[in-house]
Amino acid sequence: MKKPLKKYYLMPFVHKIQVRYVDVASNNVYLLPAVYTESGVITSHLRYLAWFSYKSEPWKERSVFSLRLLISYINSLNGEVRAIDLLKSFTRSLVTGTIDYESCKDPMGLFWVPRTTFDVNNILFHVTNYTDFLARQPEYETSRINPFVKATGYEERLNWCAYYNKNANVFLNHLKKRSNAYIEVGQTRAVKGYRDPKIDNDKVVKFPDEKMDALLQEGFSYPQGVNYKYQLMTMLMNYGGLRKSELFHLYVSDITVHPERRDEALVRVYHPEYGRSPLPSYKNRREYLLAETQYKPRNSYPLSERLHAGWKGALLTSRAGFFEVIFNPPSMAKTFLAVWVKYIKYQRIEPMASFHPFAFTKNDGGPETLKNFQRAYKRAVEKIGLECKKEFGTTEHGHRHAYGYRARKFGLSRIEIQKSMHHRSPDSCLVYIKPTNEDIREKMRGADENA
Repeated sequence: MKKPLKKYYLMPFVHKIQVRYVDVASNNVYLLPAVYTESGVITSHLRYLAWFSYKSEPWKERSVFSLRLLISYINSLNGEVRAIDLLKSFTRSLVTGTIDYESCKDPMGLFWVPRTTFDVNNILFHVTNYTDFLARQPEYETSRINPFVKATGYEERLNWCAYYNKNANVFLNHLKKRSNAYIEVGQTRAVKGYRDPKIDNDKVVKFPDEKMDALLQEGFSYPQGVNYKYQLMTMLMNYGGLRKSELFHLYVSDITVHPERRDEALVRVYHPEYGRSPLPSYKNRREYLLAETQYKPRNSYPLSERLHAGWKGALLTSRAGFFEVIFNPPSMAKTFLAVWVKYIKYQRIEPMASFHPFAFTKNDGGPETLKNFQRAYKRAVEKIGLECKKEFGTTEHGHRHAYGYRARKFGLSRIEIQKSMHHRSPDSCLVYIKPTNEDIREKMRGADENA
């Protein structure tokens, strides 16, 4: 008599993997991060990410991360829990952590440390957004994990404020039905996010202006000479206000001599996918790259790949899909052009094995990467005696803060700063241009002396 086969059960686990997902309706192929468990890939989340394929790679990665946390939490529970109770206890565990610091044990086995309020709210958003997507599917009509409940009068008033604030900046918002608005603002989430304490940091976290010359001349100086490439990239951040990710979308053809002021550079930053192609036979840059090179738009690469460079969604100023760099101070447009000519003439490595149009190249001629630049930039900052930290304004983003603060010092209006920094909303620049306590004191002293 044969012995009965033993049943083997896999221990619960949850991992992230990369998959090629084919949309059967459109035959579009997506390279997506996926949540993989002992039961296989969660296909509904893949459909969700494919539906939001226009979202950035960090957004997709964050969605996967949030779902992995939720599944890990579910796996740690004993017994069945109502969906709404589950999400409430999950959110609380994110805030407080799961470790009992008196016994140094974790009965759930998660060993989570407390997270910031911002982080918790971001995770809750991704979980809720995904489950709402499920609830809109025919087979998931009753699966909404974070349902709406009746709002209190105070919450309703706050929702009205949020509704009008949101829709004031939405294209064609006048087409939205007012009856739907009454329904929306009369509801709130059963499990809500946590409020962060309001902090208006007095310190302007910008790169110190007095250290810029040292950074450019000494920081990027090597035994074999000055590295013009890293000088140019840093100048574009500090004097052009560019985000570091935008540097890696520039083509050689995007940097030219200004047609009216022949001693100045004209730099245009195109949308990496929908900007106008340098060859008129292609409708946009995505089609151009896919047809003429072995590369694709760099915001299309997963975060895990070295060629990835994000795209923040800058305000474009031309139907051709670009915005122009406005140098601040304007005299830096001449300096930039002089360094650009030296870079093209002496240091840019032409791609040999595989052609590409990107402006900045590595030693082998391939497109320069964000990680390479970050390493070189950090070494340069430390070389001139500074510590490369966000709170000191010495990271790459500190240069954009320096640009915005300088624009306010020059007396530019909020709308003018918005356009020069390529923000979609005029309110976005406020973080860069807030006066410090000392700025306010100086203004008061001047007013008092003139009184």
